[in-house]
Order: sequence, then C-alpha cells, then structure tokens
Amino acid sequence: MHIPDGFLDAKTAGVTAALSALAVSAALRRLKKKLPRRKIPLMGLSAAFLFVAQMINFPVGGGTSGHLLGGVLSAVLLGPAEALVVMVSVLLVQCFLFADGGLVALGANVFNMGIIGTLFGYGLYTALVRVLPGERWAMVALAVAAWCSTVLAALCCTGELAWSGTVVWNAAIVPMAGVHMLIGLGEALITVLVVKAISATRPEILMGTNQGGQHRGVLVAFGFAIVFGLAVFVAPFASSLPDGVEAIAARLGFDSREVSALPAVSPFEGYTVRGLTSPRVATAIAGTAGIIVMFFAGYFIARMIASRGASGEAMKESEHAPRIP
Repeated sequence: MHIPDGFLDAKTAGVTAALSALAVSAALRRLKKKLPRRKIPLMGLSAAFLFVAQMINFPVGGGTSGHLLGGVLSAVLLGPAEALVVMVSVLLVQCFLFADGGLVALGANVFNMGIIGTLFGYGLYTALVRVLPGERWAMVALAVAAWCSTVLAALCCTGELAWSGTVVWNAAIVPMAGVHMLIGLGEALITVLVVKAISATRPEILMGTNQGGQHRGVLVAFGFAIVFGLAVFVAPFASSLPDGVEAIAARLGFDSREVSALPAVSPFEGYTVRGLTSPRVATAIAGTAGIIVMFFAGYFIARMIASRGASGEAMKESEHAPRIP
C-alpha cells in the first residue's frame, strides 16, 4: 500500500505529513515518559519482523498481491505508541534504502499504515474486546480489527488519490476496496496466528502480562533467527504480482504519474542488489541487510527515547491494553 511519489499533489502530501507529524510527536512524548526498558529489544525485533513480513507478498486473485501491514499486530504486542514508532521506522528505511514508497508521499504512507492501520485498528480491537470477553472472542476481535484496518487504510489512500486529482473517487473506490478486502483476510489470518503462537509459547512478550522478561536475550535471538529465515528462505519466493495500489494504478491508467527520484540513492531498490544475476539471491541479501538495519534502527530509536527513570518491571503495562487471554 506504499504510495510512490507523483501520485499526490502538494496539498494532500502536506496535510497528511502534518497529521502524521502530530501523531508521531504525541507518541514520542508518551514513550519518553512510559517506555519500559525491556521493550527496547522487542521494538527492534518487531521492526525487523514487519520489514520482512512486508516483503512477502501473497496472491489474492485478479493478478494482484498483498502483504501484511502489521499495525494491529504490533500494537497488540507492544502498545499503540510503540507500534506507531516501529511502523514509522520501517517506512523510513523502506523509502530511503529500498525506494519503496515516495519521499514526498511519506506522510501519507505514515498516515495510512501508521495512524489508520495501527492506531485506528488497535482502538477498534480494544473496543471490541471489551464487549466480547473470552479468548475465542478476543481472537475474533483481533481478526476483525486487522481486517478493518487494512480496508480503511485503503479507503484513505483512495481518498488521498482522489483529492490530488490523480483518480476519480467513483472509479477507484470499488476496485481499491475490493482488492483490500481480500488482502485484509490475509492480514487477519496472519495476525491471529502470530498472536496465538506467541500466547502459547512466549506469553511474557504480550502486552498486559507481568512476567518480568527473563531470558530476554534468548527470546530476541530466537525471534531474530525466525526473521532471518523468513528473509532468506521465504521472501525470495514471494509473489511478484503488483500490490493493490500498483494494480489499481495500472488498471485505471495513472501508473505513468509515478516519479522515481530515490532509486538513484537507494542501494537495494526493489528489494534486490544491483549486479546480481539471481533475483532470489539478490532478494535474500537485500532482505538480510534490511532486517539488520531495521533491528538496530528500532533498537536504538527505542533506546534513545526510553525514560531513564522508568523500568519495565515498575510499569503497569495493562493500562495501555487489555490482557491477551
């Protein structure tokens, strides 16, 4: 769902950038006061996971593919403010190192995938889980929130394109909503499966649990090994079909508006490596480089904003989210 440069006009890019900056600033202010130190490596690991998960496109029919956004998943595991910061760090690295998403459109991408896909999706999840008690209904709430976050982010993207004069709203709304309803099914399924797996094996990672975080280094190492495996053995075999925005742009004829300024300075443009003849090897190398960059970016950003006076053990994380059953 990354919007490239050339699709948005100045007013749309400016308004979405301003809204995104306000949301990110509020998240940073909150984290400076209340970021538990034990979450610092988990934010790095989450950033690496989101990065590689967004590399793995799956076909949804009609010559279109989709990938996990991961906003609701990150928010449930870490908290909404933490998840927004992680999402922004992923989008920044994707933009500059991989030419995925435009620089001018960065504010819109943060708005769609960060504010809408993460904060709105998480807010919907918390509202649903309060009226749907029990583990089974909590998973239903999680699936619904993940699906809705994907569809609403796509609708916002459509609105931005229409407001920019790139496409007529009536022409784009049905195909954009339709394809992202299908992508949302994958988002919901992956989100539920990951949360259930973590809940069954490492419940101390989940928000709302108070198990101190013993063996944190082992947990991070194990998680990074999984992320590395996805980058090397899964991402190279992902679907090469265009994603929802790319497919709709080609179908409605505004794909020619794309402006590519960053590829000249992006070492891994298109999640590959220049000069390598094997696309799968190139993707594996680019993915590996990406998860390393993302882990340390997420880790050091979290470390910089963590409050020196806060400790993970002293924090009452349950104030941020309901406990995952």
